[in-house]
Amino acid sequence: MPVNDIWLARTVETALEPDTAIIDPHHHLWDRPESRYMLADLRGDIEAGHNIVATVFVECMSMYRACGPEALKPVGETEFVNGVAAQSASGGFGPARVCAGIVGYADLTLGAAVGSVLDAHTERAPDRFRGIRHAAGWDASAAVRNSHTRPPEGLMYDAAWREGFARLAPRGLVFDAWLYHPQLGDAVDLARAFPDTVIVLDHLGGPLGIGPYAGRRAEVREAWKPQIDALAECPNVVVKLGGLAMAIGGYGWSKRPAPPGSEELAAAGRDWHLHAIDRFGPDRCMFESNFPVDKVSCSYTVLWNAFKRIAAGFTEAEKRALFHDTAARVYRLDGA
Repeated sequence: MPVNDIWLARTVETALEPDTAIIDPHHHLWDRPESRYMLADLRGDIEAGHNIVATVFVECMSMYRACGPEALKPVGETEFVNGVAAQSASGGFGPARVCAGIVGYADLTLGAAVGSVLDAHTERAPDRFRGIRHAAGWDASAAVRNSHTRPPEGLMYDAAWREGFARLAPRGLVFDAWLYHPQLGDAVDLARAFPDTVIVLDHLGGPLGIGPYAGRRAEVREAWKPQIDALAECPNVVVKLGGLAMAIGGYGWSKRPAPPGSEELAAAGRDWHLHAIDRFGPDRCMFESNFPVDKVSCSYTVLWNAFKRIAAGFTEAEKRALFHDTAARVYRLDGA
């Protein structure tokens, strides 16, 4: 969905607790005919009041190579992002270390052959490449848009895909898992089968609120909870707290005359976030922006204010984990 900056400006807040150090572990960059979100746009968001010290880029099919072997085309995205990271590291584009970590894409259905693709990513960004995401979001309803990688049903059970997945841990790479809440059992099975691979569950596990799930939020949450509990029992899994402002969440904020404020966002997300934190513990949770995808519903400042409201009851050490330390550890952002 397109971002409307004029509409977003109708709800303006001052950053709460502006000295809190934050690593934003999930954002994208792209330049497409219908939408642009590049370094200048990200800077405009992260420098609006909160203390963002570093960020992690997550794949979004941006700047793939135009030619060469098909399997290696996604390496172009890592090359592009590493260039942006180098710009940021120069110090001439603000204090934050933008794209200090990079999560790219490699087609795991290549099986053992994906190893050469993983190595190519690492060679292009040896100081920043930290893992891959092969999105698996799939739903039978045509009203739910499946992931950009066009996954089939049951992708995470595919034998070739798992053979490729097995190449991550030996290289010290993490796996960002993006799927929808009815598929969380797939992630549980994967985590149990590969206990040595760090799995980062994106966007609270993708609770859906559109199509056949519209108007059934309480039912969705009750189905989501036991699967989150099962994932929390897997010590190799951590969770990103956020993503509820995406259109697929079904809250409909983007259709209102003005965006929601942080109090409303916090009220809507509190039960989801606190349940995940309670089960995983703060040292296995990290707040995320998911910008610019979540920007269809709220501004960056408002979103992080909402997270700070949700975390208000935690100790200072727990807040450091939620906003900074977990992301720094998982993505190996030394010095951030």
